[in-house]
Amino acid sequence: MSPAAVPPVGARIRQARLAKGVSLRSLAREIGVSASLVSQIETGKSQPSVSTLYAITTALSVSVEALFDGYEDEAAASPVVAAAAAPATVLHALAAFAADPGRRIGPLVTPGERELLELDSGVVWERLGHVPGTDVDFLLVTYRPGGSSSGSGGLMRHTGTEYGYVTSGELVLTLGFDEYTLGPGDAVCFESTTPHRYRNDGTEPAVGVWFVFSQSVQ
Repeated sequence: MSPAAVPPVGARIRQARLAKGVSLRSLAREIGVSASLVSQIETGKSQPSVSTLYAITTALSVSVEALFDGYEDEAAASPVVAAAAAPATVLHALAAFAADPGRRIGPLVTPGERELLELDSGVVWERLGHVPGTDVDFLLVTYRPGGSSSGSGGLMRHTGTEYGYVTSGELVLTLGFDEYTLGPGDAVCFESTTPHRYRNDGTEPAVGVWFVFSQSVQ
């Protein structure tokens, strides 16, 4: 598969941090990592783990979905988006969004058009679509053998609700004090504020479709 784009997540994290007026050291201290790690993530020298990524977005009060969206600046100057923002009919607004690929991913997304994000600890996210105005992560998730949502082994928690469906391989979910082994055809759903972690103890990649709905953060 040849992904359409690899979002510069580090640069967008830095942009969000500066917009919030948060220093690099303050952010690192709040999420419990070193300032050098945050710096390496922002400059693209390192990729965050799933747990670190959620910790950063929670601390900065931004959605993970927003990190994929690289069109905010262009959208601000786009006459198409400006027309949608002005008083108009719902159909007009929907047509404007649909006409601007920077604001909408889909309705059809082929394998070669997916944005792909390589995270630390053997995890790959592929963005399956996006509807403007929603804070939803619609992802094809792959955990390579030995991969984990947390390189340190710790549990993560973040806002929202997540739904997952495993299509191949085997994935171990730690949810609070319980542990579940998920195989092909198994599905899970839970509040993301419950401490959790995913890991692949097998010898084959674990693949599934994940849908994470996050409350809007301001």
